[in-house]
Amino acid sequence: MSPSDPQFMYIMLLLPGLFGITLVGEGLYKVVHENFSGVINILFGFGFIALVFLGYSLFSTYLS
Repeated sequence: MSPSDPQFMYIMLLLPGLFGITLVGEGLYKVVHENFSGVINILFGFGFIALVFLGYSLFSTYLS
């Protein structure tokens, strides 16, 4: 599997992106139910999504 294959992009970007969205969703669920430790999950989720966007920009720049 070469880095320019679509499967590589799905594994490296889509799956971690879904994990970040899951963290944000879990954090929102906790905050709605008055457990304010969910703010940590929301911050980590947005940070993870930001890393995915950074990875996408690096991969799209250097692999094309």
